[in-house]
Amino acid sequence: MRPDFADDLDACRAETFRLLARGVADRRSAFHTPALATVTPSGEPRVRTVVLRAFEPAPRRLRLHTDARSGKFAELSANPSAALHIYDPGSQIQVRLLGQAALHTGDAVADAAWQACRPQSRLCYATLPAPGTPIAAPLPAPASEAGGRAHFAVVLFSLDQFEWLWLAAAGHRRARFDWTGADWRGNWLAP
Repeated sequence: MRPDFADDLDACRAETFRLLARGVADRRSAFHTPALATVTPSGEPRVRTVVLRAFEPAPRRLRLHTDARSGKFAELSANPSAALHIYDPGSQIQVRLLGQAALHTGDAVADAAWQACRPQSRLCYATLPAPGTPIAAPLPAPASEAGGRAHFAVVLFSLDQFEWLWLAAAGHRRARFDWTGADWRGNWLAP
């Protein structure tokens, strides 16, 4: 049976936003762990999996967390343009999101996100040495979150454009949505 969103641009957008909201709430959802793409200062692409912590449709904003010592933090500091990619095999939907990242460390945004973090998540930011540092052997997990807050950062991703693709034997559907400054404008694309 063909879902309602298959032939309706507004329904495609609504379904995308529903899946993003579900990704925040449901740790088993494919939308919980998108891939974040950045560009290094030398122009090389980098992609890694992140956790979607919040989605606010009206301000077009997604929230991610990172370590301020990480490569992605440095890359987004140098070039805030970024992309997120998500594929959900259950719904056969792929979403590619383009936007700008704003970084928050020692401010109210970061403080509120830190307070909302589960204790076990806070441990990740207490790891020494910094992420990506060569080490001789695997490290044990930190026993305490002490020092972790100093390394914790929030990435607020402002959504400017996204592409939606639904794969179906009866005919794929693909659409692009652009923020016009007041609303979303959708167009069908050849799959």
